[in-house]
Amino acid sequence: MTADPETTLRADARRNRDQILAAAKSIFAVSGPEVPMEEIARAAGVGVGTLYRRFPDRDALVRAVAMDNFERVLVDARAIAAEETSPWRALERLLRQSVELQLSIQLAMVSHRALVILKGDPEVRRLRDEILEVVDDFVRGAQAEGKLRPDVGAGDIAILFATLLRQVRAKAPDVAEMAARRCVGIMIDGLSARPGTELPGRPITSHDLDPAEDHA
Repeated sequence: MTADPETTLRADARRNRDQILAAAKSIFAVSGPEVPMEEIARAAGVGVGTLYRRFPDRDALVRAVAMDNFERVLVDARAIAAEETSPWRALERLLRQSVELQLSIQLAMVSHRALVILKGDPEVRRLRDEILEVVDDFVRGAQAEGKLRPDVGAGDIAILFATLLRQVRAKAPDVAEMAARRCVGIMIDGLSARPGTELPGRPITSHDLDPAEDHA
């Protein structure tokens, strides 16, 4: 039996979209969202015309990547919350686990262009806020356990994680991955509750990261 041409076209379109998103995620994670669209199309194995048919401009592609990653992170965070009885272990596991988390935080909090694109989008904001709610729960629970130092907030953790991973650069991908994992390990060690250097100011909360507010 011959496949329905319309079904085949839909499958091809979906495959092209998935390939473009996968390529954009990989490139954005290394170079940020300002890379040439032609480079993304080349990495995805599609023509530039195909890329622009799926995503009419860079802003649409950045939004699609952010939406896809936020959705994945939210699913992961909720699964961790359901599986772990210790909020500290849940927070530690979330920090260690996914490239999606790294890219989402970079897109949401580090890239100025992405901030401009995403801050007015209600769906992106909803997903971002739901992720931060889960992280807030982990933070409060871990502090109640006595495992997380009491003078940090979810915003501190998000900013530290984003800044740390953005600085990781290496010629070989395996070295970069190893470096990222080592840095996250050092970060987790520094977050654990024990006598240490007193931090200036106050804990940074998830509300301090609200892109809808002007902190300039």
